Amino acid sequence: MADVVYRTFRPGDGARLVDLIAAAQPADPVSPEWFAENVLLDTNFDPAGLIIADSGDPARGAGGLLGFVYAVRARQTVGIPVDPDGGWITIGGVHPGERNSGIGGELIERAKDFLRAAGSRWVNFSGYPPAYFLPGLDADRYPDGLRLLERHGFRTMSKPVAMDFGLATYSTPDDVIERQRDREAEGYVVTPAQADDLPDVISFAAGEMAPDWGEAVRQAVVRHGRPDRVVLVRDPQHEVVGFATYAAYRGLRERFGPIGVRETRRGLGLGKILLHATLRRMRAEGLHGAWFLWTGPESPAGRLYLQTGFTVTRTFHVMQADLA
Repeated sequence: MADVVYRTFRPGDGARLVDLIAAAQPADPVSPEWFAENVLLDTNFDPAGLIIADSGDPARGAGGLLGFVYAVRARQTVGIPVDPDGGWITIGGVHPGERNSGIGGELIERAKDFLRAAGSRWVNFSGYPPAYFLPGLDADRYPDGLRLLERHGFRTMSKPVAMDFGLATYSTPDDVIERQRDREAEGYVVTPAQADDLPDVISFAAGEMAPDWGEAVRQAVVRHGRPDRVVLVRDPQHEVVGFATYAAYRGLRERFGPIGVRETRRGLGLGKILLHATLRRMRAEGLHGAWFLWTGPESPAGRLYLQTGFTVTRTFHVMQADLA
C-alpha cells in the first residue's frame, strides 16, 4: 500500500500497539505492563525487530498503526539457554479494517529479513522461551493467521494444548490420599517448600526437567515471596525427585505449573500426588480454577491432566520457517 510506511519502534508507540493487539487478536489482549515485560524490557529487545505499519492517519487502525510484528533473536539469557541458530516471532497482527491488503505478508517478510541478517537460520512462531505470550497460533480463533503464515513458508511442528480445571467443588480423591500415604510410609516426603528447599528445587527443575522451569521458580519466589506455592517431593535419600507449582508466571495465581518428576521415579504416582497437593493448596487460597497454556495432549502429563478432569480449551500451532 502506497500510503503505508514500514518503520521500527519509537517512543510513544507502546499504548497504540496495545490497542492494536486488542483489535487484531480480540481473544488475547495484553496489558501495557505485560507488553512492556515481554517486549520492551526483554533482555534481547532490539527496536529494529519491532516492525510497524504506520499510515500516519490517526483515524485509521489504532491511532494510525495498521499492523506490527515483533521478531527477536536471543543473544543473551538468564538461566534459560536457547538455540543460537533460532529466531522468534512472538506476537503481531493487522488491524481488522486493514486486512487483505498485503500488510501482514510484508510484515512477516521484513521480520524474516531482520532475523536472517542477525544470523538466525530459522524462525519459530511463537513460544520464545524467555518471554512468550502464547505457545503458538490458535488456528480456531485466527484461521486467517494460519493461512498467512503457511503462505510465507511456515509449517506446523507441534500442536500443544491449553487446559482448564474447575476448583469450586474440588476435593482430593481418596485413591490419591491413599497413594500418598503409601509413598510416605516408604520414606518419601511431600511438602510445601521453604526457602531452604529452593536451591534444590531450582537445580532439579533446570537440570532434569527444562532450563526455563528453574528460572520460573526462582523469579516467582523473588517477585512474590511465596516459596510455599512450590510443592516438592523428596525420596528416602532426601533428594528432590519432583515438584509442582502455581502462580509462577506473572503472578497469575490460577495458572498451574510447571510440574515434573524424575524419570527414574515415574510410575509411583508421584506426579498425581504433586498435582493434587498443588490443586488442594490452590483451593485453600480461594481459587476457583486452575489452567495452563502448554502440554502435549498425548504426553504422560497430558494424560494425567485429562484423567484428573482437566479439559482442553485451546490448541496451538507451533510453526517454523527456514531462513536459508
